[in-house]
Amino acid sequence: MKLKSVLFSLLTASLVSGAAFAQAPIVIKFSHVVSSDTPKGKAAERFKELAEKATKGRVKVEVYANSTLYKDKEELEALQLGAVQMLAPSLAKFGPLGVKEFEVFDLPYIFPAKDVLYAVTEGQIGKDLMKKLEPKGITGLGFWDNGFKVMSANKPLHMPADMKGQKMRIQSSKVLDAQMRALGANPQVLAFSEVYQALQTGVVDGTENPPSNLYTQKMHEVQKHVTITNHGYLGYAVIVNKKFWDGLPADIRGQLDEAMKSATKYANAIAQQENDNALEAVKKSGKTTVYALTPQEKAEWRKALLPVQKEMESRIGKDLISNVNKEAAKLGYK
Repeated sequence: MKLKSVLFSLLTASLVSGAAFAQAPIVIKFSHVVSSDTPKGKAAERFKELAEKATKGRVKVEVYANSTLYKDKEELEALQLGAVQMLAPSLAKFGPLGVKEFEVFDLPYIFPAKDVLYAVTEGQIGKDLMKKLEPKGITGLGFWDNGFKVMSANKPLHMPADMKGQKMRIQSSKVLDAQMRALGANPQVLAFSEVYQALQTGVVDGTENPPSNLYTQKMHEVQKHVTITNHGYLGYAVIVNKKFWDGLPADIRGQLDEAMKSATKYANAIAQQENDNALEAVKKSGKTTVYALTPQEKAEWRKALLPVQKEMESRIGKDLISNVNKEAAKLGYK
């Protein structure tokens, strides 16, 4: 009797354990390098909420903000190795990975307005770019907007000549390097998480960022001047480890796709307002002078930077740059 009782107990425990194991949620670690109160941070939290609700708890999304899991230099390798399942890196990160076509997003003044940007990211150009990630073991799920960049430094930057000799932090991008050199500045590649201290200690003189990144990382506290140049764009691609994604049950993959579509709409809807609010907060802080370029000054910045598009044709692809410019022309921009 005792033996039967022991066997029964073991069998019951095994069944309970097996049921618990079967019901264990699929965990998606979603790592990113910015604050949780940025457009990307808020969109990541929205995706978590939508994904867990859509899958009725079969999926658990763990969001790691502000480089708490990986710095921006490390996160793509971590994704490819499967140490993390989901990222939303800036589009500049894919050039060093070997997908140079993504550097089209870094070109100065390539997007005269957001409607041109969305025509690219939501159209065939965007689809073709995402496909180029697959040989790298990456599946692209969506483009998240953050906004146009401003220049910051500890001196007024009204004309391109004011950039001469300034040590400017950039992401690791050949295009951004060429951009700063075209302005006479000295580009310095630094991880995003290291920028505040580098500005504070004078390792670099200035940086370029959408206002939401500048403000949430408190960079305005160590920068005396911000100029609204809107010279370049910063956006993100939400990506997953391809092997992990392909291995998901089809119904869960479909539910996550729908959650991502909704989170993408949310991200793109809030980006402009978040940046406008951040710029206003920078002004109100009293720590930084915010300067808006006159039409004549903006024309000088464009004149200084547009040659970078021609310079980068052999790297990014002449046809790709031309196709983006055609989208702008379709929408009435010259």
